[in-house]
Amino acid sequence: MYPRPKSLAVAMLCALLTAGCAATQAAPEQNSGPTPLTAADALGDFGSVDYCSLLNVPAVAPGAVAVPTFESCHAQAGPRTILVGPLAFDSDPNIKPYDYPGPVPDGVAVQQSMFNDRSACTRAITFADGNRLDLSVTDNGSDQGGRCDVADAAVGSALAAITAHKVGRLTFPDRSWGRVAPCVLLDTHDLDSAAGPGGRPATGLSGHSCIRGKVSLKLTVETAEPAGPSEKLGGRDARVRLAGAFCLVDATQPAPGLPGRRELAEISVVETAGTAGDATCALARTAATSILPRLPTP
Repeated sequence: MYPRPKSLAVAMLCALLTAGCAATQAAPEQNSGPTPLTAADALGDFGSVDYCSLLNVPAVAPGAVAVPTFESCHAQAGPRTILVGPLAFDSDPNIKPYDYPGPVPDGVAVQQSMFNDRSACTRAITFADGNRLDLSVTDNGSDQGGRCDVADAAVGSALAAITAHKVGRLTFPDRSWGRVAPCVLLDTHDLDSAAGPGGRPATGLSGHSCIRGKVSLKLTVETAEPAGPSEKLGGRDARVRLAGAFCLVDATQPAPGLPGRRELAEISVVETAGTAGDATCALARTAATSILPRLPTP
């Protein structure tokens, strides 16, 4: 006996609903797979990374003296300098693909830089979010292969510390310049002439540097002996020097928590038309006169 039309429609609807439910229940669960490693996941708060915790000095550079700065680790072994950091995001045309021989976390690439490759071997650990950690080995010799062996060992050391969750943190005592937000010091009309028209302060990835137009300010730990005569700027002893298109003003104070070390404020003005000169340094002195008095003293 055939069902009546109404009964047949109801039966078909129930069958469709049942099939739909069955299909939904049978859908397989999504497999997320490995998670690409970002710089934030690898390093945590960029402003407090102890980059020296990424460098296994006994294994990579036995006998080296490693100094943590706010944005890097500076290790010195005789004439050889090993630098871990800083972090960067901007594109660099010198960075090229490189077949790094060691293990690499998911989403991470190890690349090489061709810049200054007669005296330095530079590697870049680029994370899944595009941020990269630069590492370089520099000396005055001609053994590029030896430099690059050390650079690869430094890369391996950094990746091992990251994957083992052994990234250390810096602490900044009271009055340390590590506590200062540098963009606050550049956000003033006193710097309008030096910085150029328009533009707002933009902080660096670590939070310890800032740029506004032609003026930049970096706060860190001094790793080289100061050179040149000092002069008073903004009530502090400062040194003015030329470096290519830049005129730089350096001032220091004893580093709280780092006996024998000094914190460094580096103020620079760039000459966009070419090589820096007296006019550029006049602007750098103007910037220093505004910035230096507002830095805390120990």
